[in-house]
Amino acid sequence: MTARILIVEDELAIQEMLVFVLEQHGFNVKTAETMPQALAQMNEPYPDLILLDWMIPGGSGIQFAKQIKMDKFTRQIPIIMLTARGEEEDKVKGLEVGADDYMTKPFSPKELVARIKAVLRRSAPTRLEEVIEVQGLALDPVSHRVSVADSVLDMGPTEFRLLHFFMTHPERVYSREQLLDNVWGTNVYVEDRTVDVHIRRLRKAIEASGHDRLIQTVRGAGYRFSTRL
Repeated sequence: MTARILIVEDELAIQEMLVFVLEQHGFNVKTAETMPQALAQMNEPYPDLILLDWMIPGGSGIQFAKQIKMDKFTRQIPIIMLTARGEEEDKVKGLEVGADDYMTKPFSPKELVARIKAVLRRSAPTRLEEVIEVQGLALDPVSHRVSVADSVLDMGPTEFRLLHFFMTHPERVYSREQLLDNVWGTNVYVEDRTVDVHIRRLRKAIEASGHDRLIQTVRGAGYRFSTRL
């Protein structure tokens, strides 16, 4: 099935370039120039991915991302932010509100397409048959659910893949680079700092039941998933 991409960008020249490039690569593209227009697109069939400018009329990319991440029907849609703001604190802010990737303008169309494909790959559910359970924390790769007792936990697709990797590779320390290779994939344009952001989001998703203690920081080495304190 052709992936549906929503472009939220008010600069017409950039918007037209993005539409041309993405349609050339076979994507089904829709556009919005303002935050109200973008919110009006948040209905079925939902976009498979959103390209989101930081500064948009009627609001901001950060506000838009926060709003769709609060809605149970749209929170799983991956977001790539496109912005002229290239400071590290801006990138971290974008990732922390739910963006899956972050590109600064000007950018290479070839690199953008590579990043879109990478985000779409890693947001797809992992398909294995057996439910994995560790101390009451259960991950079902088929239904793409994580639960404790009868309560289903809310987490994004990247956090799901990260937890799946940890639960299937316990008691071993992985560096940020190793996690990027195993969870995000090789030849993917993602910074090491992204790992820390998603680790924090994963811990927050499982902290109510106390399972966040299973994801341990090993100073100077990386992270491990362990039942040992």
